[in-house]
Amino acid sequence: MVTNRDIIRMLHELADLTTLEEESPQSFKVRAYENAIGGIEGVSGALAEMSQTELTKIKGVGKSTAAKIRELVETSKVDKLERLRAAYPPSIVSLSKIPGVGPKTLKLMRSDLGIETVEDLQEAIASEQLRELPGLGPTSEEKIGRAIERLGLHGKDRRTPIGDAMGLARELADNLRSLPGVVAAQHCGSLRRYSETIGDIDIVVASDDPQPVMDYVANHDIVVEIVGSGSTKTSILNRDGLQVDVRVVTPDQFGAATLYFTGSKSHNIALRQRAIDRDLLLNEYGLMDEGKKTVASTTEEEVYEALELVYIPPPLREGTGEIEAASEDALPDLVNLEHIRGDLHYHTTQSGDGRSSLEDMVDAAISRGYAYVAITDHGEDLAINGSTSEEMLEHRERIAGVEADRDSIRLFWGCELNIGADGSLDYDSDFRATFDWTVASVHSHFDLDQADQTERLLTAISDPSVDVIGHLSGRYIGRRPGIEFDVDAVIDALADTDT
Repeated sequence: MVTNRDIIRMLHELADLTTLEEESPQSFKVRAYENAIGGIEGVSGALAEMSQTELTKIKGVGKSTAAKIRELVETSKVDKLERLRAAYPPSIVSLSKIPGVGPKTLKLMRSDLGIETVEDLQEAIASEQLRELPGLGPTSEEKIGRAIERLGLHGKDRRTPIGDAMGLARELADNLRSLPGVVAAQHCGSLRRYSETIGDIDIVVASDDPQPVMDYVANHDIVVEIVGSGSTKTSILNRDGLQVDVRVVTPDQFGAATLYFTGSKSHNIALRQRAIDRDLLLNEYGLMDEGKKTVASTTEEEVYEALELVYIPPPLREGTGEIEAASEDALPDLVNLEHIRGDLHYHTTQSGDGRSSLEDMVDAAISRGYAYVAITDHGEDLAINGSTSEEMLEHRERIAGVEADRDSIRLFWGCELNIGADGSLDYDSDFRATFDWTVASVHSHFDLDQADQTERLLTAISDPSVDVIGHLSGRYIGRRPGIEFDVDAVIDALADTDT
């Protein structure tokens, strides 16, 4: 049966490929898919059981999108998506994610230089052919080459942002748990440790009968290539070039296997040494004594306890002193969702990059138990539908009205100010001072040298109306490296100005 996640994945892919076809991420069709995703993500019922008419009642879902959802449900494919996949294979999608390679540039690269892969692009850069394309030059060529290296977009070093991998990993694990004979399933590796980017997805499954698991993985609709297949392990690639490794172990080995494949390497080495110090042997099959009798293996907790350690949460398993802390029951507490009391950087449809209305965003905050939210839509200097001072004052009135209708949350009238290349900010100083809360952020001119970027940030920080600097590094994980600036000087300035 087609799941809601299948439908969302289909719409995401349609949006990405339509961006390439339309040569614009802001085209009407692309925005329509993105709006539909926003509406569907809030639906708890099964979309596959809804009629086309019922689907159009979901916010953001139009007739055309609803028809494609029904087409997927009824035929397991969407003709338009199949056509786009044929025109834009996975390697082209990977190219489109490189900073500096927009849809129009990508079209020229393909037509004039025959570039179809990241490796092709690297060769064109090395031979200085890329700079000959209209609109490019030596500087653009150098920036694109540097982005490929810094973002790890090629070969075995390719990395995927956690946000692009986590949904797929959780969905696969959930589906695997529903298979006959499966006792448990857990994604592992750097993804489970919440690393910012991952190399691949590792899933460990507990079952005495691995064949149904192997069959399910090999025949999944995300598969574009089966990299390897055996009796207890199958490796596949999806359209984004992301490898998924699924291995089956017996239920009594599940804890040791998830511990081993979660890592990190340095954490595992330290655990094995601790086992050796106690005349034990630790591997992916279990913790064993000198006679090879299993001491612990069914759960991770058992293994840690047998090594005289409290349980170490995956995000702490990086070989940075966590084992010593666990031996003394002195691990730090992790921040969990229930600890988050509010959000001080919030966009609505008042900004061009906002997808939900003020009311919907506030209600979403209330549903999460937030006590406060700062509405920080973009100021007038940003091209993404920034607001004039008059529009901001009208927005303040709407915010006050929404707060008055809801007595369970405090709303602050804020703004995300754009930091110009010279450190200048939106509006005049008197108007900026009227906001309850301001976030100042860099949105452009990412290529300034370190001295200019530092001066730019210091100028913004020195403004008394600025409460916080947003996304300080300017990094967009997997898409754009951060700006270069003097970190010590900026941190000192933040401390000195209480920003």
